[in-house]
Amino acid sequence: MKIVFFGTSPFAARILSFLLSQNVEILAVVTRPDRPRGRSQQLTPPPVKEALNQDIPVHQPEKASTPEFAATLAEYKADLFVVVAYGEIIKQNILDIPKWGCINIHASLLPKYRGAAPMQRCLLAGDPLTGVTIIEMVLKMDAGDMLGTAEVAVSPSMTCGELEEKLVTASCPLLLKILHDFEQGTVKRIPQNQDGVTFAHKITPEDEKINWTDPAQDLHNRIRALSPAPGAWCTLWVGSEAKRLKIKRSAPILEKKGQPGEILVFDAKEGLQIACGQGALALLEVQLEGKKTMKTEDFIKGVHCSISFL
Repeated sequence: MKIVFFGTSPFAARILSFLLSQNVEILAVVTRPDRPRGRSQQLTPPPVKEALNQDIPVHQPEKASTPEFAATLAEYKADLFVVVAYGEIIKQNILDIPKWGCINIHASLLPKYRGAAPMQRCLLAGDPLTGVTIIEMVLKMDAGDMLGTAEVAVSPSMTCGELEEKLVTASCPLLLKILHDFEQGTVKRIPQNQDGVTFAHKITPEDEKINWTDPAQDLHNRIRALSPAPGAWCTLWVGSEAKRLKIKRSAPILEKKGQPGEILVFDAKEGLQIACGQGALALLEVQLEGKKTMKTEDFIKGVHCSISFL
């Protein structure tokens, strides 16, 4: 089977590496252009390009659905396009090119959480179960027939980074099976239940900000949904200086209470606990503005003046 792979994110990079390890024939890779990143604004390749260690053509169009790039893709005469977290809506002129069409790995149990941020929205909602769905791609976002699913249990403390690892592990054998089904002509297509459709909208800067008047459980879910990146944050006063504190890992303490934002415990042994609208939150890993992520006990040891939360 001859495949053109579309993908950009670390999730996609892991899937591509797996396919190559299984000697799946990848004719070309399509990923997003290099972008400036960090304080230095150094031009940085996307994770899929960084992960590629074989001599395979890499295309990085600004727009994948132009007639010019469609002509380039048609020259490969691919059987299938495999799309994983590519980052651009692929239009019909591209979907029509490969012999068997285009398939996509989506990080939810469709039809729940169609859209850009299924892992984050699942964790924000506190769902105990999610998974991956491989679908045939159609022009409408994440609406194609389902070719296969794999479920993944979500523990109450699981972060988005940890969930991604689980979903990659679940995706790999499922994808290999579906590729085999295409080759054998045994693919089974199941239409999505339109009554169960929900959407996972893109994470916005407003989603990242912690409001201590929210319940502790909701804040805990927000923190793990945005960890390790972009990170949920609050404003911390260190002496007379306001700094941004990202919270990377937490634990809700539902039986405690106080005024929202009040520091209930601040001790290197007992930790850092903040009162919320309902209950309290223990901060387990934090990243102070300009510093690296650290365990809260190390953060406390490094604080030599008064602190308070807004």
